[in-house]
Amino acid sequence: MIKVTQLVLPLGLLIGGLFLGIIFEKIVLKKLRKIALKTKWVGDEIIIKSLHGTTTLFFVLAGIYGAIFNLPLSANLSNFLQKVLLVVIIFSATLVLAKIAVGFVNLYAVKAKEILPSTTIFANLTRLLVFLIGILVILQSLGISITPILTALGVGGLAVALALQDTLTNLFSGLHIIVSRQIRPGDYVKLDTGEEGYVTDISWRNAIIRELPNNRIIIPNSKLASAIVRNYYLPEKEMAVLVQVGVSYDSNLEKVEKVTIEVAKEVMKEVPGGVPEFEPFIRYHTFADFSINFTVILRAKEFVDQYLIKHEFVKRLHKQYNKEGIVIPFPIRTVYLSGQDMQGEKKWE
Repeated sequence: MIKVTQLVLPLGLLIGGLFLGIIFEKIVLKKLRKIALKTKWVGDEIIIKSLHGTTTLFFVLAGIYGAIFNLPLSANLSNFLQKVLLVVIIFSATLVLAKIAVGFVNLYAVKAKEILPSTTIFANLTRLLVFLIGILVILQSLGISITPILTALGVGGLAVALALQDTLTNLFSGLHIIVSRQIRPGDYVKLDTGEEGYVTDISWRNAIIRELPNNRIIIPNSKLASAIVRNYYLPEKEMAVLVQVGVSYDSNLEKVEKVTIEVAKEVMKEVPGGVPEFEPFIRYHTFADFSINFTVILRAKEFVDQYLIKHEFVKRLHKQYNKEGIVIPFPIRTVYLSGQDMQGEKKWE
């Protein structure tokens, strides 16, 4: 029977650990965070952020560890509680190390985004690796030999690979997409099946594309890797914007070209998304049924900018054509019928 006096010290250690943990979390860690924000190295911010919410737990676990040694418990019960506590400590440390590792992976991805884009697939793989190591350490600390486990995993690897064939295919397809750098998070792409939008993420199984209406398209990595994809951000974001225009056959084509280019230059300089230094030009290309057709070549900073550029260009060009007397003809067709005069009377030969 445990006396009340024997519980005073263990209870004090437990309460003391909780109290010290709260002080460290609210005061010490907060000051360390402020100091870290002033340094150039971002790694200290990642470490401190990872410790947030877990330092109190560590102090409480230390108090529990001290309390176990000061309680009159049997040897078996004491050993059991120590092993449980050890498992909790290792698992908590694994959580913190996983946060730190993922933070540094994301940090490196930001710095070396031309080599390693920031995607959840690397974060998830890093987190999985840290947890596997943590589990192996827990088993080893409990006296369970991990050598047979590793051997069994190696033997069962083939069976697992066959059972998870689709999952592994998507995993390696995702890695291939990321390493090849042909499709990157943030790119605007269009698939041969018609889907298009911004690539927001490439996870271990799926690629996520956000359409312009703000819908999400979930595409398995294997499907994306085998699809024909048009990437509007490669080799660069800037792109040509082509606008088709037609004027009447009575038009002065030199004047049409001059007026059209003046309007195009104005749009390039004034409309958001236009490239001010770009010199627009036109190219006549077709004698159509009722008009002479040509293409106006503008330039946008990225794919979605073309919509506002076309919108403003059409409005301003229509207004300027009306001022200059340039006619954009309606679709018309003149038909001459053989054997009939202009009044509709039949001719007799």
